[in-house]
Amino acid sequence: MGLRVDTANAAGAAGTTGSGTAGTGGSAPAPPAGAPEPSGHVPGTRKVTATGTTGIGAAAPETTATGTTGAGTTAPDPRAASDPRAASGADARSTAGRGTAPRGTEASRAGAPGTDGPSARERGAGGRARRRPTIKDIARRAGVSESAVSFALNDRPGVSQATRERVRRVAEEVGWRPSTAARALSGEGAATIGLVLARPARMLGVESFFLQLISGVQQVLAERRLGLLFQVVDEVTAECAMYRHWWAEHRVDGVLLVDPRSRDPRPGVLASLGLPAVAIGGTDSGERLSAVAADDAGAMARIVAHLYELGHRDIVHVAGLPGLAHTERRIASLRAEAERRGLSRVRSLTTDYSDTEGAEVTRRLLAEERPPTAVVYDNDVMAAAGVAAAAERGLSVPGDLSLVSWEDSVLCRMVHPWLTALARDPVAFGRTAAQELTRLLDGCAARTVRVPLPELLVRESTAAPRA
Repeated sequence: MGLRVDTANAAGAAGTTGSGTAGTGGSAPAPPAGAPEPSGHVPGTRKVTATGTTGIGAAAPETTATGTTGAGTTAPDPRAASDPRAASGADARSTAGRGTAPRGTEASRAGAPGTDGPSARERGAGGRARRRPTIKDIARRAGVSESAVSFALNDRPGVSQATRERVRRVAEEVGWRPSTAARALSGEGAATIGLVLARPARMLGVESFFLQLISGVQQVLAERRLGLLFQVVDEVTAECAMYRHWWAEHRVDGVLLVDPRSRDPRPGVLASLGLPAVAIGGTDSGERLSAVAADDAGAMARIVAHLYELGHRDIVHVAGLPGLAHTERRIASLRAEAERRGLSRVRSLTTDYSDTEGAEVTRRLLAEERPPTAVVYDNDVMAAAGVAAAAERGLSVPGDLSLVSWEDSVLCRMVHPWLTALARDPVAFGRTAAQELTRLLDGCAARTVRVPLPELLVRESTAAPRA
């Protein structure tokens, strides 16, 4: 599943095929009887490959659109007779007897799903798409050579300041923007940051933390006019393969690494490729990566101290996915705090972060002969599910059971009672990670930045256990 902000498609793999009618105003007329078809083509059809974008930060899969054309259906550009350069544009727009069309031309006008269809501003009279402005167009309007335009737009010496300003003014007037593909091929960078999530796709709608994290990342990237290429894969091996694919095709300038793992192969892969990277959540890898680290051990110690002071001695931690570095740090911290305080009935149980597993684990705990008096959940969704599971058994929160959420969110304030929770700031976390990555892209050295220890917001879901 691909998705994409601003720039190119992340998937670059599975394609979909759609059929559309060429042009904007309806079906193209049939070709004249006996008119020859281009060699190697199915009569009356043309295949065009186009890459498109979708949704927030989502990369659309590469799409093959088949459009009905017909010979001689597009009127020639009237400028062609007097201006040879306009003729080349007319040829690109014509559908009569041509080979494979330039990327994104016919499919865009056909409006095939997943293609870069033109906006209303880009359409001329009759609904036809305007040709994108080129360096040739700028040179003609500014009255200079194409090489002078290149020097001016790339801020290189060789042209006067007056010429540079005139060229840039014309470029702005015609709406010219540099081609991302051309930038990558010339070694100037893709102006895109990559992020791969190796989790089940269904989990995206469950955790608010991750969506807020991306929001913070995007705030910084927007300031730098950088795009975010986002991809969801099934497991870490596929994630490593995606990094190699992006590197080989010059798709990204750097990556944000999420969900650091124990015995994580990804830092080594990124180091071997030379891709700048920031590990969100920190990393124990020996590779020199920048990292934005959270104090999971300190946060767990803070929660245990609160519950211990209330009188709780039977505490269960309903954790997230096993193998994640932050899951293991939280489990280790809970064990250390239990040992330090002499608590023998303290344990952790791993889940997939979902409300379903959160509720199921809570039901099993409450069915035990000696159920815990306090439960700590690794996210807000599972904590809210825990409240519902307790209510099913007629138990009172916090009278019979105290509950704590590792993440604070609106959901923590929509259940009754309101949930005691850690007040982390996912948006600021995302901003910090993106800022560290842009530092790397600017040539700065790798480093580790630590975010502040989150405050524990004590609400109505925690109290002293019954005597």
